[in-house]
Amino acid sequence: MKNWSSNVTFDPYLLVRPTSIADIASAVVAADSIRALGSAHSFNKIADSKDVLISFEHFPKTIEINTAVQQVRVAAGVRYGELAIALNKVGLALPNMGSLPHITVVGATSTGTHGSGLKNQNLTAAIISIELITTNGEDRVITGEELKSARVGLGALGIIHHLTLQLVPAFEVSQSVYLDLPFETLIQDFSAVMGAGYSVSAFTLWRDFYVDQLWIKSRIGVDTLPGDQFFTAKPAKKKLHPLAGASTKSATEQLGSVGPWHERLPHFKLDFTPSFGEELQSEYFVDIEDAAAALEAVHTLRYEIQPLLLVSELRTIAADDNWLSMAQGRDSLAIHFTWKPDVPGVTAFLPTLEAALAPFKARPHWGKLFTDNAFNFAHLYPNFAPWLKYRAELDPDRKFINEQLSSWGI
Repeated sequence: MKNWSSNVTFDPYLLVRPTSIADIASAVVAADSIRALGSAHSFNKIADSKDVLISFEHFPKTIEINTAVQQVRVAAGVRYGELAIALNKVGLALPNMGSLPHITVVGATSTGTHGSGLKNQNLTAAIISIELITTNGEDRVITGEELKSARVGLGALGIIHHLTLQLVPAFEVSQSVYLDLPFETLIQDFSAVMGAGYSVSAFTLWRDFYVDQLWIKSRIGVDTLPGDQFFTAKPAKKKLHPLAGASTKSATEQLGSVGPWHERLPHFKLDFTPSFGEELQSEYFVDIEDAAAALEAVHTLRYEIQPLLLVSELRTIAADDNWLSMAQGRDSLAIHFTWKPDVPGVTAFLPTLEAALAPFKARPHWGKLFTDNAFNFAHLYPNFAPWLKYRAELDPDRKFINEQLSSWGI
């Protein structure tokens, strides 16, 4: 068993495929150590277990929609793309989606995964209830203020089997791509560029002068649609993939075409595998007030980045109050790197990159590659110590802790 990019191999003593909540409780009670596997899209060993690993491939993938209150109860193992199709059929939507519809709802929210937008919070913001099995087999429901502690739980609080999400009415989105935006424009007019639509992504190879592609997703009836020119960037005349040379069949529709929210907010279609082959990923979050300085710091490393890079993506995320969210307490810029599958080369370079971002208190994405001992999470997250205390109350025997979490001081 390998993760999505094949850089992590899972080799548990026992793999459990529950078909009921009772099965999960039995597995938890019997295990000394246990973790849950989502879509295996994490690039580090956060989901790994040397003892028991739970796979939800046989768990009933229920989607229970309450149209009266615009909420949905969704089971572990359900992917975002599957949920989105069901919601759109009844005129409802998620406020935001990540770039991949292939990831599971429970797995993605557990690591603070996000979409993009100056006014859009990460995907955990929609959670209004968490149902999980705790260390003694109790089926616990978390709501209210306690959600701040639990929404981004890293799988360390228990085995989540259902989430309830708050929804919004369905909406339509137009997606346009612009080419060769001057890097200087991005720096000097950052808010205007990244706020040009409901969701905006800037793809760059860290060339000397240009952002290669700017994907603007505009909400119909709310956002002003971009025109024939965006600053000095020109609209693409054909459909593109973020990776040069990759097939565009997997990419969502562009060229200003209008479609349902779930067919435009992600970059890729559910029915296609978006991978360009094996790859690695890292991502770092800085306060949006530091965006220009952080981008300039990374830009100075461009000649070291380029030989290792497939593509880099820049996105914004609105602040939230979830204790371990990478955007906790600050509107954020996420600087994402999709690396070539060169584990030694990437691993050797990351300390240099992380040192350049350290003055901005950069927070790494919990599910991506970063240097384990390079971050003082108690310094980066004001509520890290209270979260550790909360976690210990739910799991005093450290049943849900693995080697990766331990290496981060958890």
